[in-house]
Amino acid sequence: MPEAAVVPMLASAAGTILAFDFGEKRIGVAVGEAELDQAHPLTVIQAQANAERFAAIAALIAEWQPALLVVGMPAHLGEDDRPHTMAARCRRFANQLHGRFGLPVEFADERLTSLDAEAQLREAGIDAREAKQHVDALAAALILRTYFATHAPHAHHPNP
Repeated sequence: MPEAAVVPMLASAAGTILAFDFGEKRIGVAVGEAELDQAHPLTVIQAQANAERFAAIAALIAEWQPALLVVGMPAHLGEDDRPHTMAARCRRFANQLHGRFGLPVEFADERLTSLDAEAQLREAGIDAREAKQHVDALAAALILRTYFATHAPHAHHPNP
């Protein structure tokens, strides 16, 4: 199967971006605006069957009309940067997104995003049971923020 179309976002690109924290049981989804450099948790897709998952994603794409999709790519924390066991599944998911919806797909490092999301929810005083319902969407927002930080035009971020 061919690689997902990885199209670099141009500095002048504008529009909504949907980001995905892909998991075998749940897919966290976040939405953001490239021009505003902001990302917000949106929802968690809990369907197990691919048809249900992609129907939910199709509804989100129809609603938000994104210009770009971003998929979190896991990596080991070691110095060797070996592919994480979920990396192949994330690439397949990205290929499916591109193939089904014809939108450009890029990857963003998702290292530690779920742990960061859990910590943020704990700090906000949300109990573990409630947090479990939101952690994947918050992780997707962190993935999108990572994407913005690594792809943002330098004109956005003047040096102090």
